[in-house]
Amino acid sequence: MKEVLVTGSSGYIGSHLLKKVVGGSLYRVSGIDKENPDKVHPDKFYYGDIRNDKYLKYKYPFDCVVHLAAEMRVGESVKDPILYYETNVLGTLNVLRNIKTKHFIFASTGAAEGLASPYGISKKSAEEIVIQYCLENGIQYTIFRFYNVIGSDGIPIKNPDGLFFNLLKSKDTGVFTIFGNDYDTEDGTCIRDYVHVNEICESILLSLSKPANGIENLGHGEGNSVLNMFNIFKKVNDLDVSLRYGPRRDGDIPVSVLKNKSAYIKNEYKLQDLLKVIS
Repeated sequence: MKEVLVTGSSGYIGSHLLKKVVGGSLYRVSGIDKENPDKVHPDKFYYGDIRNDKYLKYKYPFDCVVHLAAEMRVGESVKDPILYYETNVLGTLNVLRNIKTKHFIFASTGAAEGLASPYGISKKSAEEIVIQYCLENGIQYTIFRFYNVIGSDGIPIKNPDGLFFNLLKSKDTGVFTIFGNDYDTEDGTCIRDYVHVNEICESILLSLSKPANGIENLGHGEGNSVLNMFNIFKKVNDLDVSLRYGPRRDGDIPVSVLKNKSAYIKNEYKLQDLLKVIS
């Protein structure tokens, strides 16, 4: 049985990943997070903040570290860039230096390509650190650039800036706000490459036994506007939600769609599947 450590194990992606592996016969999963687990618990849980290496002292090595812990709100990163550099850059280096492993899986983002925000810059910097550290120390690595992750398997969404969080919130408020309708796109709203959280988790599971030793893009290479996603969400969930527009958010770019799709991701989810609410 392989020993796996998941940082950020109580988060949105971390919780979905644990749901797929905990209790199985292949992996014994430890988790570390600065928040306690909610619906899904790892086999072992350690409370801690990756910015402080005192929380990263383990007596034994892991077969693999899945590093998901990060700050991830684009707008917040513009207002508080130091928090993002401390967590996403220094925190990643802390994990690499303090935890022994044979394979390091790093959760990056499509924003690491455009570098339009401190969030994207911090993730790009962390990618470079992961590559250099692993090459110098003989560690296999896999870097996944997640594009816009949405959907749920009954696990709460954590990012209040994210599309799916706000779509779900609109069920209760009756109103959904799109920030910016004057971008140079077909309908004026941002275009993104959307991928289901379970597709992300399945890609991570595949990489546990098949390191990429490179950067892999997890998305579908297909762009959809925020307005289009809102309209589909209303239809598939049979909701009466009104729409309003707000000002552009700092750090948002008009279009973010991947160029080279990874073989680690499978085309299993249609847009309707991405946006269907599962309680």
